[in-house]
Amino acid sequence: MVSAASAWEMSIKQALGRLQAPDDMVRWILAEDFEELPVRMVHARLAGALPRHHADPFDRLLIAQAQIEGLTIVTRDRAFEAYEVPLLTA
Repeated sequence: MVSAASAWEMSIKQALGRLQAPDDMVRWILAEDFEELPVRMVHARLAGALPRHHADPFDRLLIAQAQIEGLTIVTRDRAFEAYEVPLLTA
């Protein structure tokens, strides 16, 4: 699964020139058989209520989604370790 929040963050970084990604990245992600994970209100609510171990709002949203949906996060960001969520080191 790929969160809509990840696509949003990648799009912002691409527009700022901080990330090189194809303009059709959403089509490419879905073509690779990833399932889209939409952002729901329960995700947003939990993201706002999480302890402030991680300041990045996108990452906090991913953590909330993983907790609610029972998912594992693929990351190399060690700040994720402060939350109760399964991690897979990238």
